[in-house]
Formats: sequence, structure tokens, C-alpha cells
Amino acid sequence: MTRSEVRFGQTELPERQVEVLRRAVRLEWITIAFLAVTVTLVFLVLGNSQAMKAAWIEDLLSFIPPLAFLIAIRVNRRRPTLTHPYGYHRSVGVGHLVAAVALSTMGTYLIVESGIGLLSGEHPTIGTVELFGVSIWLGWLMIGVMALTAVPPVLLGRAKIRLARELHNKVLYADADMNKADWMTAVGSIVGVTGIGLGLWWLDAAAALFIAAGILRDGLKNLRAAIVDLMDARATTFDDAEPHPLAGEIDAYLAGLPWVSAAGSRVRDEGHVFHVESFVVPHDGRMPSLDELEAAREGCVELDWKVQDIVLVPVRELPIIVPVAESPA
Repeated sequence: MTRSEVRFGQTELPERQVEVLRRAVRLEWITIAFLAVTVTLVFLVLGNSQAMKAAWIEDLLSFIPPLAFLIAIRVNRRRPTLTHPYGYHRSVGVGHLVAAVALSTMGTYLIVESGIGLLSGEHPTIGTVELFGVSIWLGWLMIGVMALTAVPPVLLGRAKIRLARELHNKVLYADADMNKADWMTAVGSIVGVTGIGLGLWWLDAAAALFIAAGILRDGLKNLRAAIVDLMDARATTFDDAEPHPLAGEIDAYLAGLPWVSAAGSRVRDEGHVFHVESFVVPHDGRMPSLDELEAAREGCVELDWKVQDIVLVPVRELPIIVPVAESPA
């Protein structure tokens, strides 16, 4: 498949989005490679620290969003079929939901476990290891590993957010958001290990609770967003901050056509792309011709590559569930 033929379903991606998609895929593979190294290093110095254990589990969970993104990208390229007439774009939402459930479940588990450790007064210890013939406190290795792995995820997260905006990909955004916050996990682990070294045993459990709370917060935030999208809520921006402006652009375009008196649309997010149902009120009740309807539809599709499919419905009056854009005339 050539650069100009890359598709999401039956939507052919513009040149810019093709390049952005390739960069996103490349970043996710880099993330997976980095996580493989990080998980291995943290496991080797894990010790008895609850904070380090929580950080290690978070690193394991961090594999889920990039894997979900890469799988969804392959699945939603399939063209619509009779069985799946809307295509496979919901694979993005499914991946988002799977990642959110995993984060929420493990965050809850770690909070309970860390809380029990704190209340029971467990006193973790950190011993020494022989390294190149020298006896070294294992805590120094723990702190070194966490400090070494704190910065790269933040840089990866910042790069992914820009790509998530252009691809309108909420799984990629969720992954980026988690990456940006990974430095807090590293700092929390360092604080916990330092607490053990200073004899403040409770600081390790408190740091583990802090890390677990961050995991649970990410999980619940993404769980809510994934469920809302799968329930066909009004399409929003990639970060769920506000309604997506494309709906208003479609309505304004349709209301500006000579034969349209008023227009209103309901738009649902299918993943990367939107499915649009636009209702139009013709002037004086005159039924538009097929040519006029087809030209209007093509004009809407050309507004933005995310308009995967659009249905135009001539009506006498607009449904109350859609915003209204009236003809300037």
C-alpha cells in the first residue's frame, strides 16, 4: 500500500496524517522497547520495597496502551462489510476500554495491598549486593535505576500528545498522558527507598500508596472517557476537553447552501473518524434534487478527513436534539 493509499476503513488519509501515523507507530515501538528495558532493570533491583513493587507493576501496565494502539491501527484499516457496515473503527474505543479496566483493577489492588502494609506496620529491609567485588547497598541501585528511567517517558509523552491531536486518537492520548506522569512514579519510588534507608519504614508504604493512587486515577479517567465514547456521546476533542468543532463547521457549511434554510447534525466518534447524521430544512419545503444532496454530502466530506460517513436527511423541522445553524439569508 502506497503512502497516499493508507486508510482508516474507507477513509483515505491525507499526506500529513499518513506521516503522523507512521511517527506515532514508531514512537509506540520505541516505548515498548524502553519499557522492556525498564521492567527488566527494576525487576533486578526490586528488593522488599513496596514502592518499587508498585512502580514495577505500573511499568508492566504501561505496555497495554501502546499495544492497544498498534493492534487497533491494524484492525480499523479493514473496510466496512455487510456484517460491520460502520467499519472497525470502534477497535480504538475497545482498546481504550481494555487499558482503562486494567489500570483501574491494578490500581485498586495496589491501594489495598499498600494500605494493609501501612496499617500492619510492616518494616521492609534493603540489603547489600556484591557488584564488581564491592559490597553496595541495594537502595543506591534502586534510586539509580528510577532516576535513569524518569525522564525518557516524559519526552515520549510530550511527543505523542501532538500526534494524538492530529490523528484524533484517544488511546494514543491516554498513553501520552500516562507517560508524562511517569516521573512522579520514579520520584515516589526514590522517596520510598530513601525512607527505608533512613529508618522511616512507613514512607515506603506511603510512596506505594501514592503510586497506586496515580494508577487508579489514570484508570478511572480513561474508563469514563472510553465508556462515554462507546455509548455514542457527542463527539469531543481528542482530550475530551470540549465538543469537537467539526460538528459546527458541518452545520455552518450546510446552512450556507442556497437551498438550505437551517441545518443541524448529530456526530458520534467512531475512533479516528466520525459518523455524521445531518438534518437539513429546505427553503419553502422544496425537496432538493439528488445532485444537490450529493454535492452537499461531498462538500461535507471535503471539510475534514475525519468525516468518515455522512447521511443527509431533508426534514420539515429540525429535531430538538441537534444544535441549529440557520441560513444567513
